[in-house]
Amino acid sequence: MDTSGLSNPLEVMPESIYRPMWEHVSNVIDAGAVVVTQEIYLEMVRIPGIVGSCVKRNRSALVLEIGEGDWDWEGYVEHTSRMQRELGHLISEFNGGSKRTIGLNDLSIIALEKTLELPVVSMEAEGQQSEKKARIPQVCAMEKVERLRFNDFLERVKFKNEWTAETAVLDL
Repeated sequence: MDTSGLSNPLEVMPESIYRPMWEHVSNVIDAGAVVVTQEIYLEMVRIPGIVGSCVKRNRSALVLEIGEGDWDWEGYVEHTSRMQRELGHLISEFNGGSKRTIGLNDLSIIALEKTLELPVVSMEAEGQQSEKKARIPQVCAMEKVERLRFNDFLERVKFKNEWTAETAVLDL
């Protein structure tokens, strides 16, 4: 999960209106079905509300540490090193700090999901790739990592919107 996978939807679908959906997302996180790198976790702890609280209380389940646990952290290190070598010309920190191309934090989440064979959830715009510019969607395509937008993620985790005319409350 990239930070934008949660923060961008929260901006347009606030939990004050979409509380059941955000509670469902929090339940998915509580269940251990989302993983992030330490770098992405440090971005995600800034998310407000129930989702941010959920992220904070689930650090040990969310963050996979290099050298710890029974996951393929050596494969992750290999993917990260190879991607930095092969894609260095696209990495912001390696080419002048451009905000219009991928950063090491985003590259780390793609390497993690590639290692675990999981999709990356990101709301970054598709945009155009060039010789010096690529974002999460383009790098996911290059690395053959599935990329989900937030609504795709909701479908994948089987969120059902159960609001009906019968259950709606009008309080004007």
